[in-house]
Amino acid sequence: MVSGKPGVAKRQLILLTGRAHPELAEAVAKHLGTAITPQAAYDFASGEIFVRFEESVRGADAFVMQSHTAPVNDWLIEQLLMVDALKRASAKRITAVVPSYPYARQDRKYAGREPISARLVANMFKTAGADRIVTVDLHTAQAQGFFDGPVDHLHAMWLLTDHVRAHYQGENLAIVSPDAGRTRLAEKWADLLGGCPIAFIHKTRDPLRPNEIMANRVVGDVEGRTCIVVDDMIDTAMTSTTAARQLLEQGAKDVVLVATHGVLSGDAYDRLVASKAREVILTDTLPIPHEKRFPGLTVLSIAPLLARAIQEVFEDGSVTSLFDGNA
Repeated sequence: MVSGKPGVAKRQLILLTGRAHPELAEAVAKHLGTAITPQAAYDFASGEIFVRFEESVRGADAFVMQSHTAPVNDWLIEQLLMVDALKRASAKRITAVVPSYPYARQDRKYAGREPISARLVANMFKTAGADRIVTVDLHTAQAQGFFDGPVDHLHAMWLLTDHVRAHYQGENLAIVSPDAGRTRLAEKWADLLGGCPIAFIHKTRDPLRPNEIMANRVVGDVEGRTCIVVDDMIDTAMTSTTAARQLLEQGAKDVVLVATHGVLSGDAYDRLVASKAREVILTDTLPIPHEKRFPGLTVLSIAPLLARAIQEVFEDGSVTSLFDGNA
């Protein structure tokens, strides 16, 4: 694909992908009407990773996709190596497409002698040679400032709300934040769904015991309502399933769990299957293998949004136009 704007030298768009989630990259390539640039990638016996592109990338506008699922560290290093290889092969501009940003939750120090890992990852991308980052639903929006360059922070909210609107229109809805820190997101959801009420779960979390929460009480009116619990990710599913249980105990009619990133680590599958949630809605920013899917799970494709963002970046267009959901 080349830029066709008058007076602008033709540039080539090339799309490359790591091995973590090739299905998503293939879907993005289909929307762009292009093919993924072939490459060799494999692991040495020692565990070190080798990558090499099999076509010239000189002067190209290169977009390097990688979804950071387990093993996160391997896929992060692989993407960094791909960026470094592009830089050394004289690509004109390198954009790291990171549907789910690794180490996003470690974006500040909760106690002394801790790293700010999200900042370190941004520094690593810059050092490797990335000029720009495209990502979806960061854990905290201010993490965009960690990268010394443009960050296109896309939102899956419109994709998710469209699904909820289509399947739950006419029901007595409430938007629920699983903790007080997500109430702003819940407010945005409520606005998009016609001004329905919001509630949140007041909870405490021990920063020294990750993935463990103690839900205290529901704040807001949820009795008789279909509660849409919204979050950026479902990891172990402790937060979401605990919220679902509390909402049902407080008289909610139904609970629908919604998140952008389906990490689904540990016992998440068992917890979600055992929960009484009516539906669990995720996007495919991370691969969700067949063995982790169940009848109540809906996975929406993020590929159209990523493809539109890549096209806008390539044509020097407005990525901001995607923030109103016109993807």
